[in-house]
Amino acid sequence: MSALAMAGNASYYATYTTVLLVVLAGVAFAAVAFGANRLLRPHRPTREKLLTYESGVDPVGEGWAQTHVRYYVYAYLYVVFAVDAIFLFPWATVFAAPGFGWATLVEMFVFIGFIAVGLLYAWRKGVLTWT
Repeated sequence: MSALAMAGNASYYATYTTVLLVVLAGVAFAAVAFGANRLLRPHRPTREKLLTYESGVDPVGEGWAQTHVRYYVYAYLYVVFAVDAIFLFPWATVFAAPGFGWATLVEMFVFIGFIAVGLLYAWRKGVLTWT
């Protein structure tokens, strides 16, 4: 093996050594932070502190509760419109750039049309009425 090939391998492994050192530093930082938290925090457990807490409601009865499917549809519609907003902001910045005129305008109207059809479908099915 030539000296040039050995030098190339050394620089190749040196980059991985750097990555390994950064990962080890991150793990060490997290371990020190969690350890310091455990040593410095007050530890006075009471019955109320050990009680399961969720949304400000004390757990009463069984742990199984049914949820109406309408809540999932609201969450789905929120995700759809959040994704819509995520696509609108970059489009608004690119639209003013030279060479992106009418084509991007038509593409965005098609995209907004699909979103509008989905909203119209949800409205016609009665999903958006709160009961």
